[in-house]
Amino acid sequence: MKIFTMIHFKRLILITLIAVSCQSAGQLKIEGSINNSIKEASAAETIPQSDLIWTIEDSGNDSNLFGLDTSGKIVKKITITNASNIDWEDLTSDAQGNIYIGDFGNNNEKREHFRILKINHNDLDSETTEAEIIDFTVPKKKYSKDFEAFFLYQNSFYIISKETKKFIVLKVPNSPGKHEAILRSDFNLDGKNNKITAADISDDGKSIVFLNHDKLWKLTDFSNDDFFSGNIEEIPFDHNSQKEGICFKSNSTVYITDERNGDEGGNIYSFKLN
Repeated sequence: MKIFTMIHFKRLILITLIAVSCQSAGQLKIEGSINNSIKEASAAETIPQSDLIWTIEDSGNDSNLFGLDTSGKIVKKITITNASNIDWEDLTSDAQGNIYIGDFGNNNEKREHFRILKINHNDLDSETTEAEIIDFTVPKKKYSKDFEAFFLYQNSFYIISKETKKFIVLKVPNSPGKHEAILRSDFNLDGKNNKITAADISDDGKSIVFLNHDKLWKLTDFSNDDFFSGNIEEIPFDHNSQKEGICFKSNSTVYITDERNGDEGGNIYSFKLN
């Protein structure tokens, strides 16, 4: 009887711990814990014909692109040899599986030149590679901004500034060389603490998601690249952490990553879009 009671007690503890763990992540499902060597996962991206989740670290870290499995294990590590990590912030990709790194972080808002690095899909099995570089500046008569989010739509990049209230969206062509960005739009999301830390667009091009530490916004039914002309739905996570990466797993589910802060964070989550 004592043995049965002890076994039963241990099972109750295990069930309780699992329940608490699920509650602590709110509506997010924890898929895995990112390898401890990656302390500041600053992005997330998936590409066709691959099960990996790609990520980077931001300023002050090495110029590495990591491919993770869903448990958070590092499967691939690629060093970009011709570009330093000034402030890498987000990833996007195209239908061919090329990956683009957004080097446009600008915390003090004094940076004048920004870059997008293209990593060819044929080089994703290599340990080192060189990137094609797309340089851009903000439009004339516009102040420098901090950017942490972008996505690729109809062969142009749309880059979103990180601001509490009204943010801007810049448009830059997907073409090597130097460009002056076009101011495509500006918008003000309802509420407070709405800084956008990452973005992605679904493979079918019908849904866009903007990420924040405790919620996301889903944009649908927009007309061409007037992304704010359709429906904008705010979806809370019931969970707050330094979330910096988001990408579509499918048209109805996203992966999310957050940075590690002590014993918290450093996870890969999945989240179903209702």
